[in-house]
This record gives sequence, structure tokens and C-alpha cells, in this order.
Amino acid sequence: MRRFKLLTGRVLGLLFGSLLAVTAQAQPRVVGWVEDALLLPEKVMVKAKMDTGALTSSLDAKDIEPFNRDGRKWVRFTVELTDAKSGESVISEFERPVVRNVKVRGAGGVDHRPVVQMSICIGDQRYDEEFSLRNRGKMIYPVLIGRRTLEHLGAVDVSRTFTLKPKCSA
Repeated sequence: MRRFKLLTGRVLGLLFGSLLAVTAQAQPRVVGWVEDALLLPEKVMVKAKMDTGALTSSLDAKDIEPFNRDGRKWVRFTVELTDAKSGESVISEFERPVVRNVKVRGAGGVDHRPVVQMSICIGDQRYDEEFSLRNRGKMIYPVLIGRRTLEHLGAVDVSRTFTLKPKCSA
């Protein structure tokens, strides 16, 4: 009987320890409501605002020009950013196939936007995500991270900012 109690105690100890390990791993990563991020492959450091109200992420794009290539819809656009690390103005031109178009309703009415695939580094992870393109003018945050991307990032703590440092290889 004593041997049974010792064996049972050890088994319960192992099970409890395993349960604690699984619980610790199951905890979602918590990010701040604003994080540093890198637009890839150019490695331009930007401030990205976590936007739980938006489904699709958004990128500040200027001079948006649709065109056709090989029978597919493409878009050419310019991204003008202030590198969050150096403070320097960085202008990059992109051409991407249009994945889809979205209709966005807001206080200013209805807006139609092209959506493209872009790569962004947040923390130590690279995300290939869809971004709607819009001239966001003089907005503080040129990148909004929507729920489709947030589901991969984790929970958002609105009392915290800049909790992750981008560390992705090109």
C-alpha cells in the first residue's frame, strides 16, 4: 500500500508539473498598443499601432496607381516614412499584385482601397500579411495592425508600448 501511495504521489507530481508547463506555454504573448516594426525587405523601422477595430492591416501609401501586368491587376505606390530609429525620411516605391479590394466605411464616408501582400517584422517574427493602401496624410502611425494579424501576435495591453524589438533576418 505504501508503495502504491509513493507511486501515485510521483505520478500526480509529474502530471501537475506537466500541466504547469503546458499552461505556461499556452499563455498568449502580450504586445503593447504601439510597437516598433520593420517593413521588409527594406528594413525600414516604423511605429505600428495595434488596431482592434480594423479587420485588415493598413499602410500609409501615396501616389497609388493601378495598372495591369500579365493580365492581372497590380498597384504601384510610394511609402514615405520617418525611420523610427534614425529619424531620417525614407521614401520607397513598391509594385505589388492586388490581392483584393476592400470597401471601408468610416466617419468620412465610404472608401475603396486596394489590398496587397507585404512583409513586416514584429518582435522576432516575420508576418506576410494583407495591407490595405491609403494616404493617411500626417497620421502619427503609418502602419495599423488589424485583427487578422493580431490573431498571430497575441493579446494587446493598452497600458503598454514598445514591448518588442524587431529582430528578423531579411
